[in-house]
Amino acid sequence: MKRLFAILLLSIFTLQAQAEHVRVRLFSNAKIDAITLSFDLGSYNLYGDNSTLLESEVSEGRSVELRPDNQKVRIVVGGDDYGSFSSIRLEATDTACIVCLDPRNQKSRTYEGNIEVTAPKSGNLLIINEVEFETYIAGVVQSEIYGNQSDIFRIQAVISRTWALRNMQKHKAEGYNFCDYVHCQAYNNRCVRPDIMLGTIQSSGETIVDTDGNLIDTPFHSNSGGQTANSEDVWKAALPYLRSVEDTFSYRMRQSDWTKTISTERWLNYFAKNHKLNTSDPAIRNELLTFAQPQRKARIAGVALTKVRSDWQLKSTFFTVTLDEKTNSVILNGHGYGHGVGLSQEGTIRMVGLGYDYETIIQHYYTGAQIHRDANVEHHYVENYVRQIAQIIEEDKQKQTQVKSKKDDWLGRLFRLRDREEREEVYEENSEDNERTWEYDW
Repeated sequence: MKRLFAILLLSIFTLQAQAEHVRVRLFSNAKIDAITLSFDLGSYNLYGDNSTLLESEVSEGRSVELRPDNQKVRIVVGGDDYGSFSSIRLEATDTACIVCLDPRNQKSRTYEGNIEVTAPKSGNLLIINEVEFETYIAGVVQSEIYGNQSDIFRIQAVISRTWALRNMQKHKAEGYNFCDYVHCQAYNNRCVRPDIMLGTIQSSGETIVDTDGNLIDTPFHSNSGGQTANSEDVWKAALPYLRSVEDTFSYRMRQSDWTKTISTERWLNYFAKNHKLNTSDPAIRNELLTFAQPQRKARIAGVALTKVRSDWQLKSTFFTVTLDEKTNSVILNGHGYGHGVGLSQEGTIRMVGLGYDYETIIQHYYTGAQIHRDANVEHHYVENYVRQIAQIIEEDKQKQTQVKSKKDDWLGRLFRLRDREEREEVYEENSEDNERTWEYDW
């Protein structure tokens, strides 16, 4: 199969960071002591210690079982024990290959690209997905935001791409670029939604820069609660593009409001023991029991609200405190979810729904920032793929009740479409393409 889609992906990287592939640690927040790999689309070559070919073109119907063995990885393929190796690598034989990873005691996931497994620590596997950069970005967008309009996904794609290019070496010392947890960006699966891929491709070659043309830091959070936070109120640095702004667009969304009730004694004891405050002092006691934030603040009675949020596992630092004398408790009435700096995802969803344009939304949350569009992007490829994915979305809307097979996966359909267009052949569906054994939910 021709790799025209790969040509598109390789043409859209921005500025000086020409990343063709990235290495992402999977299941980074879990201990994996056994995993089974199966194959949903395409085939893989299986190597031990990087160069020893163990199996060629392993595909649907086969399974690979891996487990740690004294800092090596023991591999069993289809019931046959191949022994232990320092590393195991599955290399995709083509662009449209999908592998399913099913770890013990974890929910299974599917990914594109190559898989590399080692066991640097006794009893645990370290799993790396080597994947094309834009494929990674689409998976991040799917993991990080909800919605049903392409501009929502386009905005998330440009801020996730900007963050990734700025932080490409974050885990360099550990042998990969990013983890799949919120320490970097969530990457919980390959992109299975064509509307998300549509938004990602629409943002091709776009990043966010400051007035000097440098990539900015692009933090985001679920919901600001009505006002975003200054960067220095949450972290150390005061950045000119991360200023607190009024954000009424975050009102009346899923994560807009929350409450938490705590006994008055526990609340006061926390500040007395953990922060050495004299809670018998009337002024201190009054502030702790009647704290209000008509505008976001950084501290309560001199204590950083970020520390209070962490210790009490609160959804945000944007809350007021009310004393309930009848129950001898304090009620925390909070707003928003997350650190509050930068872009509010639910505010973005509301703004898109109200018809605000893409750049206006980004500039609302990142003060003074600009969209940089890479002049090297081949826009005719972008436009072609946008049309084709839009066509796939429209076709699927007409077939919402139809059970889809693995071979009807939208990515596979797109690759077959591009392949036959290049060869100028007429594609005819066969029995495999029509099998009706697998249903997925967007």
